[in-house]
Amino acid sequence: MVLRVFCELQPGQPVNLPQLSATEWIPLLRWLDTSGLALYFLDRITELELYGLVPQEVLARLHNSLVENTARTEAMISEASAIRRSFQSAGLSYAMLKGFSLWPVSVPKLELRSQLDLDFLITNSSAPTARKILEWRGYRLRAISGNSWEFHTNQTGEMSLKDIYKATHRRKVELHLEPAGSNGDVLLGRVQWCCFRGEPMPVLDPVDLFLGQGLHLFKHVCSPFSRTAHMIEFRRNVLARHHDDSFWKRVQVLAETNPRTPVALGVVTLLISNAMGEFAPEALTSWTVDRLPEAIRLWVSQYGPDAIYGDFPGSKLYLLLQRELEAVGAQPPQPLRHALLPLFLPKAIGQKASNEDLRTSVRRYRKQLLFSFSRLRFHVVEGLRYLRESLRWRRILRSTV
Repeated sequence: MVLRVFCELQPGQPVNLPQLSATEWIPLLRWLDTSGLALYFLDRITELELYGLVPQEVLARLHNSLVENTARTEAMISEASAIRRSFQSAGLSYAMLKGFSLWPVSVPKLELRSQLDLDFLITNSSAPTARKILEWRGYRLRAISGNSWEFHTNQTGEMSLKDIYKATHRRKVELHLEPAGSNGDVLLGRVQWCCFRGEPMPVLDPVDLFLGQGLHLFKHVCSPFSRTAHMIEFRRNVLARHHDDSFWKRVQVLAETNPRTPVALGVVTLLISNAMGEFAPEALTSWTVDRLPEAIRLWVSQYGPDAIYGDFPGSKLYLLLQRELEAVGAQPPQPLRHALLPLFLPKAIGQKASNEDLRTSVRRYRKQLLFSFSRLRFHVVEGLRYLRESLRWRRILRSTV
């Protein structure tokens, strides 16, 4: 029902959508929040004048979330601008990634986006200075994963779903390191400057931005949980460039330098098309969707809805796709055992405060224990589901041979 309002409808056009009870709206609201669609949905039903579709109490809750998220977005823009000015003053080579850089093509109204952090692309040589700048602003390096450095401000307690729209003191920044190249054929060698709230902001070239957006979405499809809002944003980008053949030629030239990229774009394009109808031009689908192996197309048909409509924390059915991607060389082999049952405990959901008393410590440890048990339950339940579905998947594949 929700995704239908994002299709090509006009204000005042009658829409045959089911009426849900107040009880049925409770899980739907949770899914709208976790999928990042809540405020996009509010904006769309307002545009289409579908007020009768949603109970007044639900509309009131969504409007309150919009007010909170508007304040949160302004605070994040202010923080991003301050960091940008510091990077600029230090002479660093950098660009804004994801998030605000998707404005205005994929995200026409920033206050509608549920954004949790700030992302910057930066060269390896600039990383030490960037780290000092972030630490001066109160951030601390919390994790390093590949070429990504994750910084957090000091935080205590647990981040809950009800906080995702609120402007809080919790802040998170990710630095994505790109090795500096001498031939200029790197992402930071092709950045463009846009005027963002009256200030210059370096962002990726539109082709690089599109490829990064598609690959980021594909990364989440190949994980337990993917935010459906990313699919809406990707679809908007494609529709905005629909008739720009020169753009799609540039995309194809860059994408085909890596055999994984056309497959990734094909999977996410087919996934969205199955849910919302055809939207991509032949200039994109002819070398992506049309060239997908039959087994991958079958996975999108059989398990794609789980990736789109699944609730947090998701499932492990993406592992079936991962195996098919490995078979065609579109993804490096990964140990299945570690994905089914990780060997390490989940990371802490809250940090110890400097003045923490015994009662607060007990409460924090209790929350961490409950969180660890919930993750264990997820791995056990979804692991068993994966094993059951893998048998069914083999039968499906054999029947298509």
